[in-house]
Amino acid sequence: MEYLVVKWLHILSSTLLFGTGLGSAFYMFFASLTRDSRVIATVVRYVVIADYAFTTPTVILQPLTGFYLIHLAGFPLTSTWIVVSIALYLLAGACWLPVVWMQIKMRDMAASATTNGTELPQRYWSFLKWWVALGIVAFFSLVVVFYLMVAKPA
Repeated sequence: MEYLVVKWLHILSSTLLFGTGLGSAFYMFFASLTRDSRVIATVVRYVVIADYAFTTPTVILQPLTGFYLIHLAGFPLTSTWIVVSIALYLLAGACWLPVVWMQIKMRDMAASATTNGTELPQRYWSFLKWWVALGIVAFFSLVVVFYLMVAKPA
């Protein structure tokens, strides 16, 4: 029973991690395309909240439950699929950390533009380009991790 509970937590947290990331990215990207600082300020504020409320806890829970499942199932940590999964998870995390920092800065820029009745600064658009690029890398890294977790190829 313990294995099933931990596996359920692992799958549930991976779903929250992936779904929150994809949903937040969708809304933030398309809100940004409106170029309306009021819309952007509101959406990015909620994206930052979603990262704190959902993404951060699942980022922590994933490796804890994952390593425990590896232990319970008796898989060697040196299995290629596990090593590659860990590397890709770390890559996604390395992309996510600057994305979170940029989102906070972008939220503040949009709020300031709304308050002051000004256009969004060029820095917002530069951040958006990096935010998209890093998000694409993180997304495809996690897609491959999902595959490896399901297939467990030799």
